[in-house]
Amino acid sequence: MSDIDITLADEVSKYYDDPLGFVMMAFQWGEDGSSLHGFNGPDSWQVDILNTIGDAVKERKFNGVDAVDPVQVAVSSGHGIGKSALSAWLILWIMSTRPNSKGVVTANTGDQLKTKTMSEVSKWRARCITGHWFQMNAMSIVHRAYPDSWRVDAQTCREENSEAFAGLHAADSTPWYLFDEASAIPEKIWEVAKGGLTDGEPMHICFGNPTRNNGSFYECFRKNSHRWITRQIDSRTAKMTNKRLIQTWIDDFGEDSDFVKVRVRGMFPHGGDMQFIPSDVVYDAMRRGSGAYLGDDPLICGIDMARGGDDNCMIVFRRGKDGKSEKVYRIPGEKSRDSMKVVSLLIMILDRHQPDVTFMDKGSMGGPVADRMRQLGYHVIDVGFGDNAADVKQFKMRTAEMGSHCRQWLLDGGAIPNDPQLEIELTSREFGHNDKDQLVLERKKDMKKRLGVSPDWADALYLTFAEPVPKRELPRGHLDHNPHIRNKPRGDYNPLDSMNSDDYM
Repeated sequence: MSDIDITLADEVSKYYDDPLGFVMMAFQWGEDGSSLHGFNGPDSWQVDILNTIGDAVKERKFNGVDAVDPVQVAVSSGHGIGKSALSAWLILWIMSTRPNSKGVVTANTGDQLKTKTMSEVSKWRARCITGHWFQMNAMSIVHRAYPDSWRVDAQTCREENSEAFAGLHAADSTPWYLFDEASAIPEKIWEVAKGGLTDGEPMHICFGNPTRNNGSFYECFRKNSHRWITRQIDSRTAKMTNKRLIQTWIDDFGEDSDFVKVRVRGMFPHGGDMQFIPSDVVYDAMRRGSGAYLGDDPLICGIDMARGGDDNCMIVFRRGKDGKSEKVYRIPGEKSRDSMKVVSLLIMILDRHQPDVTFMDKGSMGGPVADRMRQLGYHVIDVGFGDNAADVKQFKMRTAEMGSHCRQWLLDGGAIPNDPQLEIELTSREFGHNDKDQLVLERKKDMKKRLGVSPDWADALYLTFAEPVPKRELPRGHLDHNPHIRNKPRGDYNPLDSMNSDDYM
């Protein structure tokens, strides 16, 4: 170690119990020519967390030998407040002030870890005065001189990977965990992590949107709150959030809606008795990978026809548990009044994706469009949302029956695009039971009147569950219902290139 680094290490050691002091010293806040020009330091809520952790360290007075109680911090917040930046600062503070510390960082998906959590750490390491001490890899940070004993590893939180969270064994230093998107971390990972908090000066820091009103993250704020330092951060109080977008959400859904509670106020959802698909179920489905399917699983298309105005014609695809790999298309209502134009667009889309079957909403002009598509040789089945259900004992109409199958599919591991509009549509619909004890879903027009939201995307997804579809017997791409395109190569093109980008997704 050079003389400069020895002097730097002595200086940094002064911030062992002062993470805020470290953050202010380690980065070039406000300096001309630096990447932080125009920024004077952490946001007020970040200052509070940093000071609180520093106070907890002071209270425990770790002597390097005798184990102390873990510092446990849980932060529940809305979107876009700067959690990733604070996570990076805390990681660099621990690594810089605690020789031979060992940490594990996790999030609910590998993509989240790589593209957000670790990417943010890499960005701030490059800015940090001690950054040259550490080597940054895709899924780890290690001290250049002591890579085995002084390190942080990023681990996905799959239950089968739980051994990676077992005891970190840093008895003379700080073993620690940082959970990002803590609501989605499996319970087994929480249980295993507890075993790593038994020696040294352990820390467990958790950040997340409060998407579910159960589980360990939820209990940090409830029955286990006496063991945790907890904070609830409203996105409106953070400097960097998009206040205009937040106000739009509040105007559209209401201050007390679950969507605003979770995404803005940092509060756990009520999960009201009338909510058909729970928020946490949708949240989990949006953060899964592409979803599992077998080679003989059919590709199913669902088309919800527009009724004009603000409604959209939505085209989605599902194969097995995978509802996100294929492109989603949106044709605005005002562009769907010409049925022949819609037919032409649908032909291009279906030729592109070659689904085994297409279920189309027969309301509005869906019936005539479906008739024309069948005349042209496409396997299209029109479905009425208001038709009697196949299982009349449980459901009054097809809407409830298809929706129930969709809900179960999400619970069983279905994967869907991570999109706020789809989230709103799936979580906002209410349900009830009639005098025959049949399940009844809120009608589209009633939902639109109540929230100003038309569940076009959600209904298109529902349609992929209209009927059981048999397993595929022929190779992928063989469309026995349309011999004219049976051997047509798919090619790498967008079937809607002729439309403006705003006209489709």
